[in-house]
Amino acid sequence: MVDADRLKGIGKQAAGSVKQVVGKVVGDSKLEAEGSTEKNIGKIQNAVGGAKDAIRQAVRK
Repeated sequence: MVDADRLKGIGKQAAGSVKQVVGKVVGDSKLEAEGSTEKNIGKIQNAVGGAKDAIRQAVRK
């Protein structure tokens, strides 16, 4: 089973990427920066979820 943080992180990464691209296309630097920030937060959250998964697997063995 995949940790919920991984799924949320993937979602934030995708949403951040969309915001970032839309910001670039329309010339909105604030939206582009928000997208970049959200994408980075998603990467961190995904990594936390991955660490939780690794710990769970190590405990089970």
